Amino acid sequence: MARFYVTTPIYYVNDAPHIGHAYTTVTADALARWHRLAGDEVFFLTGTDEHGLKMQRAAQANGVTPIEQADRFSERFRSTWAALDITNDDFIRTTEGRHHTAVQALMQAAYDNGFIEPGTYEGLYCVPCEEYYTEGELVLRDGELCCPIHLRPVEQLSERNWFFKLSAFSDRLLEWYGREPSPVRPVGKRNEAIGLVKGGLRDISISRSSITWGVPVPWDPGHVFYVWYDALINYATAVGYGADPERFAAWWPSVHHLIGKDILRFHCVYWPALLMAAGIDPPAQVDVHGFLLVGGEKMSKTALNQIAPADLVETFGVDGFRYHFLRDQSFGPDGDFSFEGMVARYNADLANNLGNLLNRVATVVGRKCGGVGPAPDPASPLGAVAADVYAAAADGWARTAPSEALEATWRLVRETNAALEAAEPWKAEPGPAVDRVLGDALEALRILAVLATPAVPRACAEIWRRIGLDGVPGDQRLPAAAAWGGYPGGLAVETGPPLFPRIQPA
Repeated sequence: MARFYVTTPIYYVNDAPHIGHAYTTVTADALARWHRLAGDEVFFLTGTDEHGLKMQRAAQANGVTPIEQADRFSERFRSTWAALDITNDDFIRTTEGRHHTAVQALMQAAYDNGFIEPGTYEGLYCVPCEEYYTEGELVLRDGELCCPIHLRPVEQLSERNWFFKLSAFSDRLLEWYGREPSPVRPVGKRNEAIGLVKGGLRDISISRSSITWGVPVPWDPGHVFYVWYDALINYATAVGYGADPERFAAWWPSVHHLIGKDILRFHCVYWPALLMAAGIDPPAQVDVHGFLLVGGEKMSKTALNQIAPADLVETFGVDGFRYHFLRDQSFGPDGDFSFEGMVARYNADLANNLGNLLNRVATVVGRKCGGVGPAPDPASPLGAVAADVYAAAADGWARTAPSEALEATWRLVRETNAALEAAEPWKAEPGPAVDRVLGDALEALRILAVLATPAVPRACAEIWRRIGLDGVPGDQRLPAAAAWGGYPGGLAVETGPPLFPRIQPA
């Protein structure tokens, strides 16, 4: 049995969950569900990042302690993911004791190996990013140097702290990027990481003495670790680093990070180098996606263009929400969200195609077969279609290309609808010919319920139930569950309300 360890970034608690966060998390969930179907042992991690200057200032402004602020805001992410049917196996918080233990152990290893040393840093600092920038990396806005991500003025900070010797890892990082298959995808993002390294790496500050809200540096308790390096280590914490060596050794080789392009530098340069410094292998895979734009702009509090998942779930349902972001937002490039586009995709793929297929088949089985589903034809042309669809969908999920995997899956929906249109069983007299057509359609629905489960789990469970099968499709195992001929026939088939009621465009 293979292992698959998938992670989202841990989300900063001072933010409110928005559809950008949800896009990454739903993608990770769909990958986890697919790998469970494939029979892999899966561990799926998400959580919240709770230390740093931004959090300390926010708590002070609200008149509460940092941990009170973190407790309140972390719960917003936990409850949002539950509402979106996210099946994470762990939800980590960087304020947990297990994480402090892992951070101190990993950083101590890097220190003992000679890769951390004292120094003084003076530079331009963005509090929302929790990052120092050079002048060349900043943008001029209204006469002030601003962060390129948040477009807010930076602050001039200077303090004595501890530095990680990142510059010592240029050759090893370039060797890592050159491995095949590439550990950083897509290729454009790998090339971006290569450019960062070839452009010259400078040693980086990893501690702060000006704040107390963080993990203490074990060899210098007057300092806490800079929030980004503390946060990155969560991926190791969750699988036992510093506490359970056997568990860490079992899971770490299969780690698979999903991140947005704005944190590429941290995950594709700093993080693998820090792991190397501690004597740990770099991540097996880092998949980088673009921004989810609204009106052509990245979502932010200052732009006032953040959209809460609940605002869309109210209209489209959980499955409609999940399907849109998996199907319409290609993983890799930037994507531009629009409500109108979401309505169009929902009505076309879910209401008109999948939902109508189920309704049509169940209705005709009720009229022509007494509500008892016939078995499929072993030699049906749809069997070859189903085999091709499974192969293409499996390839898409393996490449972290959900939109392609779902496009392949929906080919079976379209081909089955076309077969029904050609045969018109609703016009024919009951008999063997009608039974074959309806049996084939029921078998296609069975296979679709399995293959589409990563995207629309609630709908697939309902399809499974209506065509008379026991259990849930998520408990099936591929590739056997996608093989043609699994629907036994002789089962009661139910009609019901529309699986996906049409939404009228505004």
